[in-house]
Amino acid sequence: MDQETGRTAAVHLTHDGDYLGLLGPFGLTDPWWSSVGTLTERLSAEAGVPVVVVRLVGVTGGEGCSGGHTVYHAEALERPADRAPRPAGPEAEALLGPAERRAGWATPAGLRAALDWAERALTAVGRPVAGPVEQVRTWNLSGVFRLPTAAGPAWLKVINPAFNASEGEAIALFGAAAGPALVPTVLAADPAHGRVLLDDVPGEDCWGPSAEEVAQAVTGLVTAQVALAAEGRAGAAGLPDRTPGAVAAAVPGLLDRLAATAELTGEELDAARALAARLPELVGELAACGLPETVVHGDFHPGNWRSDGSGLVVIDFADTCFGHPVTDGLRPRGFVDGERWEQAAGEWARAWRERVPGCLPERALELAGPLVHFGYALRYQEFLDHIEDSERPYHEGDPAAEVRHAVAAAG
Repeated sequence: MDQETGRTAAVHLTHDGDYLGLLGPFGLTDPWWSSVGTLTERLSAEAGVPVVVVRLVGVTGGEGCSGGHTVYHAEALERPADRAPRPAGPEAEALLGPAERRAGWATPAGLRAALDWAERALTAVGRPVAGPVEQVRTWNLSGVFRLPTAAGPAWLKVINPAFNASEGEAIALFGAAAGPALVPTVLAADPAHGRVLLDDVPGEDCWGPSAEEVAQAVTGLVTAQVALAAEGRAGAAGLPDRTPGAVAAAVPGLLDRLAATAELTGEELDAARALAARLPELVGELAACGLPETVVHGDFHPGNWRSDGSGLVVIDFADTCFGHPVTDGLRPRGFVDGERWEQAAGEWARAWRERVPGCLPERALELAGPLVHFGYALRYQEFLDHIEDSERPYHEGDPAAEVRHAVAAAG
């Protein structure tokens, strides 16, 4: 077992419908269940052919989507010369068999189809694939692949269109509103299958952002949202409605579901129901702050900002919706230290005051915590409602946790 992360992995390997056996366990230096880059390298070396991870099929131990012992299904893209097909056995058959709500990229056929589409799309734009595809991440929400080309890498991302925004369309909205420098360049998109092909964004994700990066990200976002607000709901056609009113209306039903699963104590549930009864009043107070409803990124934290030291690009638009901009304004709070959060909040408030005279952004930040956390609780429940059982460990308990945060934010 790797001493740094404590994570191991075993893999059920298949090729074109044939079962080729169980590989591992391997010790992994990366603790995160969804990070499969080093694992696919190890598997490809063991099998002597390119191997990609199809999905997580089980996990024992670990927490926070990391650590423990993980078990995956992987597909050899070519037939290994030294691995003959063998009976899978009842346990492996149960793990590898079909399941309801399985993601499109979480089957061998679906994964091959996504990679084939990406290669065809790159050829069509004059950037044919020039080397082995690198699988970076796969989990219940997305799959991410790096495809080398002579003009630099391109990135394939696949998401479930049943409960996510079309990323190509969302990127186009923000790019048209704030300028293309704020968003990745879309090389091709297939919204029906949740696929988007993006040009490389140089730099690093902004975990621990600098003051300059915070200012760039926040100002760029607000600039886009002011422009998009002018178009109203018509400009957000097809995006989910996660406005404060819609969130307030959906919370009682969510609490009924959580009561049935006993994920909240009786005391917690009583406090949450009392808060839910106050939400219509809170919606009115938030509206009085004068910030317009607009297109919202939905997950505007520094890990979704990417910078090379000169420019900054916002990435990951799967949670884009029509809602209140304070959702994005509050999102960095859980990802930066106190000083940097004060700066982010100040930049956000200043940007809105400059563009919407008379609005009260500071007051919106003070008021919106319960509504924003309830909104995330609903979103996490949406994840759970659309993923297969083996993927539930990624988000089990998250709706209840966000409800607790909502109650705490209400003071």
